[in-house]
Amino acid sequence: MNSQELINYLLAPAGQVMLVIGLAEVFKKIGCPIKYIPLIDLVLGLACGIFVCGIELGFGAVKGVMIGLAIGLSACGLFSGIKNTVQKLTKW
Repeated sequence: MNSQELINYLLAPAGQVMLVIGLAEVFKKIGCPIKYIPLIDLVLGLACGIFVCGIELGFGAVKGVMIGLAIGLSACGLFSGIKNTVQKLTKW
């Protein structure tokens, strides 16, 4: 695996997950109801997957959608996991 493949397959999606988490926080700050944040994560993840991975990196539409779903679901789960861990640590 060369360095370009490493960037395409690992670093680009990881950066997109962080971007989706950040954008979801922006939506929370501007007043979006919290119950819609997972849906926003999913939509933003799909958009990132389709445009960045599917079109820009040339993986194709199907792979872009699959990667987008993984990005959106990862962003939602990663944020939830960190939040729950912090809450448990602060209760001690």
